[in-house]
Amino acid sequence: MTKEMFAENLNTKFRLNAGSSNMIEIELVELSEGVSTPKQEQFALLFRGPSDFFLPQRIYHMEHDKLGEFDLFLVPVGRDENGFQYEAVFNRFIQSS
Repeated sequence: MTKEMFAENLNTKFRLNAGSSNMIEIELVELSEGVSTPKQEQFALLFRGPSDFFLPQRIYHMEHDKLGEFDLFLVPVGRDENGFQYEAVFNRFIQSS
């Protein structure tokens, strides 16, 4: 998964299994770029989830209409009037062609 793939799906909903077959939706609300080099890509994703359901830090199985299914490590980073916020940080090497 690349930064561009997530950028194309900003402000869309992702479904995840929150345990006991409890599926909830979270929305990708922000993509922040880190310090990248020609060989390394760094970025962070910020998701917003419901205010009445807290997700602890762990790996979640995610589903998205365009991106398909994948696992993602989410960390709770805040809460506001719109819900809980979760972050996923990417720091990956870029494959040379």
